[in-house]
Amino acid sequence: MGMWQRFKLIFASKANKALDRAEDPRETLDYSYEKQLELLQKVRRGVADVATSRKRIELQIQNLGQQTAKLTDQAKAALAGGREDLAREALTRKSGLETQIADLSGQLAQLQDQEEKLVAASQQLQAKVDSFRTKKETIKATYSAAEAQTKINEAFAGISDELGEVGLAMQRAEDKTAQMQARAGAIDELVSSGALEDVSGMGKDNLTLELERMANEHQVDDELAKMRLELGSGGNPAIEGDAK
Repeated sequence: MGMWQRFKLIFASKANKALDRAEDPRETLDYSYEKQLELLQKVRRGVADVATSRKRIELQIQNLGQQTAKLTDQAKAALAGGREDLAREALTRKSGLETQIADLSGQLAQLQDQEEKLVAASQQLQAKVDSFRTKKETIKATYSAAEAQTKINEAFAGISDELGEVGLAMQRAEDKTAQMQARAGAIDELVSSGALEDVSGMGKDNLTLELERMANEHQVDDELAKMRLELGSGGNPAIEGDAK
């Protein structure tokens, strides 16, 4: 397969998919139903036209029949009056009218046959149109229900995706929270154990450091004086001598 043929095949495939997405079967069904109604109306108009023609021929035959009966009476009257020539003329005209009546009767029979066929076709077509309308509405209702269900499914699918992302976000948040809690617990343990005490003296100003140093010197002096008194009462000359 050549490149151009492959291109045509791909283009046709994409075009068919686009048309399939754009086509609404409900609109197609309604359009088909309208076309069937138009055809049914044409058949009915045909029946009406044939019926009108039939009635006209029936009227013509009736009129010719009246003229024929009149000519018959005239021929009888002429013959009774001794006018055979007039009687013959009347009967000749009557014969011509009877020929017309025969021709019209043949046309009438054809029109009646056509009318009966058209009426039967119209009835059959009407039944098919009614059946199509019922099926059409059933298919449209089923399609609409399926379309609604599809939209619901797509909505649920979207919700599921969103919930999945939310679940991942919640899991990450819980993990970070647990890590933060662990770090906080570790700091609490370090603080309670004294591991984080400031033994370097950094962070204190000079005045604080001087006051603490003086307080420590006084405390040492007081303890030394106390120790001398205790040792002095025990009679230890070496220490007393040293103390003097």
